[in-house]
Amino acid sequence: MKQGIDFTTGKIVAPLLKFAGPVLLALFLQAMYGAVDLLVVGKFSSSADVSAVSTGSQIMMTITNLISSLCMGMTVLLGHRLGEKKTEECGRIVGSGLLLFFSLGILLSILIPSFSVKLAEIMHAPEEAFDLTAWYLRICGAASVIIIAYNLIGGIFRGIGDSNTPLVTVLIACIANIAGDLLLVAFFHMGTRGAAIATVAAQLISVLISCARISKMTLPFPLRFRNVRWDGGIIRNILSLGTPIALQDLLVSISFLVIMAIVNSIGLTESAGVGVAEKVCAFIMLVPSAFMQSMSAFVAQNRGAGQTDRAFQGFRSAVAISFVFGVVMFYTAFFHGDLLSGIFAKDAPVIAASADYLKAYGIDCLLTCFLFCFVGFYNGMGKTNFVMVQGILGAFAVRVPVSYLMSRWNPVSLFHIGLATPCSTILQITLCCSYLISLLRKQNTQKGCIT
Repeated sequence: MKQGIDFTTGKIVAPLLKFAGPVLLALFLQAMYGAVDLLVVGKFSSSADVSAVSTGSQIMMTITNLISSLCMGMTVLLGHRLGEKKTEECGRIVGSGLLLFFSLGILLSILIPSFSVKLAEIMHAPEEAFDLTAWYLRICGAASVIIIAYNLIGGIFRGIGDSNTPLVTVLIACIANIAGDLLLVAFFHMGTRGAAIATVAAQLISVLISCARISKMTLPFPLRFRNVRWDGGIIRNILSLGTPIALQDLLVSISFLVIMAIVNSIGLTESAGVGVAEKVCAFIMLVPSAFMQSMSAFVAQNRGAGQTDRAFQGFRSAVAISFVFGVVMFYTAFFHGDLLSGIFAKDAPVIAASADYLKAYGIDCLLTCFLFCFVGFYNGMGKTNFVMVQGILGAFAVRVPVSYLMSRWNPVSLFHIGLATPCSTILQITLCCSYLISLLRKQNTQKGCIT
């Protein structure tokens, strides 16, 4: 069966939703994948293990997001070439990308375990959880090649308009991770180490099964063994598109790590509470995240086909649909954060701390439906440098300083610290709206010249 959706013809909303549905489900499973670790550790291990897994997984998520963002360079480039009907070049893009990311995986597999203790120090991991945090990083970091392969599969197939294959990849990993956590953490009581081993093993199983499945597919472009070579021009194109996205995501993630470090310095309960809240946030941000990825694929193909009007129409539809879900998520997170937090923790103080922090994220739910669609739109248009600039400004002009100032305000409130995130989002939306107005004016000017 041929894989992929052609976004350049026919209706807009129906194919967009058809693509976004599997993306949403894949993101849900990915969130489950990360949440299961904390859920099982929270129920069968100590608060120190909860803190270690939350801090260690936050660092690994930062690195994973960096890889996923670099993969976005391949996703966008593939979308552009498919829109231009240059299928032969698509095979060369994938082949060169495989070598690029394999090399990066080898490098990270060496660096992360070597600096695991230093990373735990930077994160101000609580004394009770320090060694466990370092162990989590050693185990997951040594398997960076597997983590990259796992994310690379999703990036390639989203670029050709196929959101089902990444869904299957995540589903396999989620099932394997649940089984691994129950075995190693709940049954053998291996705590943090068991959670890390289960994570790595699940991704390895997923990659192996997914590769076997992919070998039987019919791709919309030829992929031959000779395509797997280091093509400098293609790699430069991938990096020119992916590096600004990766740098932006890296620095934004660092800003969240700074917040985690600030909270870690307050105390173990607060550290565990924010760790639980971050897992809950992975769920309440699912819909805008799904539309962000869908926008990138949709807009990339239409931009390649020269249909910018259609790209704008898709953007407006995505914002409208995403906002409806944003209202629901706001109500749930702001007023019922304790119920959500209770899923992942058993200690009442940890649940209360998490619920307090989640109120701020509830407010952010009303804003991210706009911001995430903007980011997906600009990524698809190839405006990745702007995406980088607005993300960095939001992180370091607002999120980090506001969170620090709030941490110095007595009495310390996790809700006040969490307000740094919606404040940052407001600035980013303002920048995105201003840039969109300039693009529309430029487009109208070009149409007037042609007329």
